[in-house]
Amino acid sequence: MTERSCLTIILAAGEGTRMKSDLVKVLHPVAGLPMVLHVANAAKEAGTSEIAVVIGRQAEAVERTLTDAGIAATFHEQTERLGTGHAVKAARSAIETGFDDVLVVFGDTPLLTPETIIGARAELAKGSDVVVVGFRTSDPTGYGRLLENGGKLLAIREEKEATDAEKKINFCNGGLMAFSGAILTQLLDEITNDNAKGEYYMTDAVEIANGKGLTVSAIEAPFEDALGVNSRIELAEAEAIWQQRKRNECLAAGVTMQAPETVWFYHDTEVGSDAVVEPHCVFSKGVRVASGARIRAFSHLEEAEVGEDAEIGPYARLRPGAKIGKTAKVGNFCEIKKAKVAKGAKVNHLTYVGDAIIGEGANIGAGTITCNYDGFNKHLTQIGAGAFIGSNSSLVAPVNIGDGAYVASGSVVTDDVADDAVAFGRARQTNKDGKAAELRKRFAEIKAAKSKG
Repeated sequence: MTERSCLTIILAAGEGTRMKSDLVKVLHPVAGLPMVLHVANAAKEAGTSEIAVVIGRQAEAVERTLTDAGIAATFHEQTERLGTGHAVKAARSAIETGFDDVLVVFGDTPLLTPETIIGARAELAKGSDVVVVGFRTSDPTGYGRLLENGGKLLAIREEKEATDAEKKINFCNGGLMAFSGAILTQLLDEITNDNAKGEYYMTDAVEIANGKGLTVSAIEAPFEDALGVNSRIELAEAEAIWQQRKRNECLAAGVTMQAPETVWFYHDTEVGSDAVVEPHCVFSKGVRVASGARIRAFSHLEEAEVGEDAEIGPYARLRPGAKIGKTAKVGNFCEIKKAKVAKGAKVNHLTYVGDAIIGEGANIGAGTITCNYDGFNKHLTQIGAGAFIGSNSSLVAPVNIGDGAYVASGSVVTDDVADDAVAFGRARQTNKDGKAAELRKRFAEIKAAKSKG
């Protein structure tokens, strides 16, 4: 397939009024990635040589989104919304550059896979001039039907124009079309708006091509590949399907999930084999989990790295910049932000570690806080290998705790602690014998006085 040049035209100019949103439809995310980027990435993976994007509403935002993501594309504005054929005509200058294959896809089909695009291109390579991607469904109501005869596609019949016999056909139009680049401009020239809506329909190319004696065929793809998103309900449906695909991918790659339906991934999440993900975990952007790590229930990770055989959670939060080393542990109700936790170190419970470096084998006691922010700037806390930080300690950054050092429980540490030193940063305890009974009597008298008043 690589020897054939290919242009993919992404139609991304739709208004998306049913989304009820100030954000243009194709920029709504699935798994954290705008839908139009899902489509562009699928096209690239399928060997597309060039991408042309037809834009309309919020054109600058769509262009910026693709450009910032590293998608090299040309952009063509559709100033009026006069149908799919009109949209493709807007990209005519890109088509005329000359390509073996030209694909027309929609920017609101985030589940489109490279395999489906490759399948359409393979059909062109076998000699078809026009290829339509269809799907089969037990309930074809509302979809255009693909009318075939002897393996050739004769027409795409919209339901309102279909006969009773045609309405029984369950092979439906999926939207994606592929064309021989040599004939597409001719077909575009003959697509007219002579219809009730006064619009130009790309589907008319099928009958036009047949009238010219060209070869027109259809291939079948999974329904999900053709699923277009037009509302928040359909967006949620697409998200659910994408998440299930990702879960299945992880399970097939050797990841254990006891309740996979409760785990939510981002589009770029990486989880190594033999890792275990317990129920109700959420992976936001930029998360990498190494082999053998365990992410325990109700944990949330974002822009974080988890090393081999490390353990996170339950109820842990890893924020951007958290790097957890091999066999390290971050326990329940802990938050780690922009901090390195080295091999074998433990941050077991009820602790906040931000802007910090924790050495190998260090132990951070419950309730420890790195006080990293002074209201204007963030400061670094460094804790040496094998150090022990007692519970309920506050480490006021910038501060260095040396290798093997101890910090007594309840300390507020504002100065550096040398290697193997013990730091006490708390007031000396004073006991007053017999004072408890006196306090109880006084408190009772105050309470009684208030009740009388």
